[in-house]
Amino acid sequence: MSPTRREFLNTSATVAGALALPRTATDWIAHGSAPLKVLILGGTGFIGPHMVRHAVSRGHQVSMFNRGKTNPSLFPGVEHLTGDRDRGLDSLRNRTWDVVIDNSGYVPRHVRDSAELLKDKVGRYLFISTGSVYAANLERIDEDSPLLTLDDPASEDVEKFYGPLKVHCEKAIHETFGDRGTVVRLHIVAGPGDTTDRFTYWPVRFAKGGDVIAPGDRTNPVQFVDVRDVAEFTVHLLEKNTPGIFNAAGPTNGELPMADFLKTIGKATGPNATTTWIDEAFLSQHKTGFPLWISQNGPARGACRVSSRRGLAAGLSFRPVAVTAKDTLEWFQAEPAERQAKLELNLERDAQLLADWKKRP
Repeated sequence: MSPTRREFLNTSATVAGALALPRTATDWIAHGSAPLKVLILGGTGFIGPHMVRHAVSRGHQVSMFNRGKTNPSLFPGVEHLTGDRDRGLDSLRNRTWDVVIDNSGYVPRHVRDSAELLKDKVGRYLFISTGSVYAANLERIDEDSPLLTLDDPASEDVEKFYGPLKVHCEKAIHETFGDRGTVVRLHIVAGPGDTTDRFTYWPVRFAKGGDVIAPGDRTNPVQFVDVRDVAEFTVHLLEKNTPGIFNAAGPTNGELPMADFLKTIGKATGPNATTTWIDEAFLSQHKTGFPLWISQNGPARGACRVSSRRGLAAGLSFRPVAVTAKDTLEWFQAEPAERQAKLELNLERDAQLLADWKKRP
């Protein structure tokens, strides 16, 4: 597929049952500023709230469907529909929306159930997938790269088969919605609210000061995408009624070397910190790894050389690294001490590692 921007399609003339849909692509073209009725499956975790905020800021009418157990007090002015992806979709029946964002689909059966239920009730189904769908041992990755296969098609073990199950979730959307389906494959997501601390580790570590370990080779590429860029891109795709599959892996159009990444993070959040580079062989010998650092000698090496050209052509954009770093640090420092304690800096381990590195022959 060409990486150039695809014009969105008028599906009303080609999709069966289109006259019953709440809004056609022609309507969107003629009334580009009209608010959309947006259904979000999920919306209360890390990524979802940013999507809700951005959609509301754009004037769209948002409904959230979830179990009502995670952050139930979020967004009191937004419609909340209570239910469960596992055979608990009743609150979605007899309703129509213009578009749906599915950011809580991990099990193919659940995704297929919601897609089948909504296929004549929404105009476009946007599924949030993952870069973990791609096969191992790839030098570089784009949207047409080989995908993982599921050894046990009957399995719903998300922890064991996260990537392969997401492949089958995507398949359910394509089979049910055709060109009315859109897939966004997220890679490492960063920014305020992050629960993984993969990016957050670095601004927090630099803010602590002292000697920061810089892992591996200075040219090793680093990739992540700000959660707010994900939210804006997702809503933009819906506003433009854009079909297709898109990687979302930043934070630049080209490669960002680890050296440049750490220099930017340090300048933005820890100007008094220093860095010491420790090579991969030494880190491997000591069985030590660091967030965002992916060995270029391992099977996951392609995961930090992911092309987002197709997404950029469709409206994806990236915030500066320094902005993500400062905002993430500010958010983290305002979190309760209990939450902050979950981020492991391993300062004692690193001090010993640095001492051993400096004593080597």
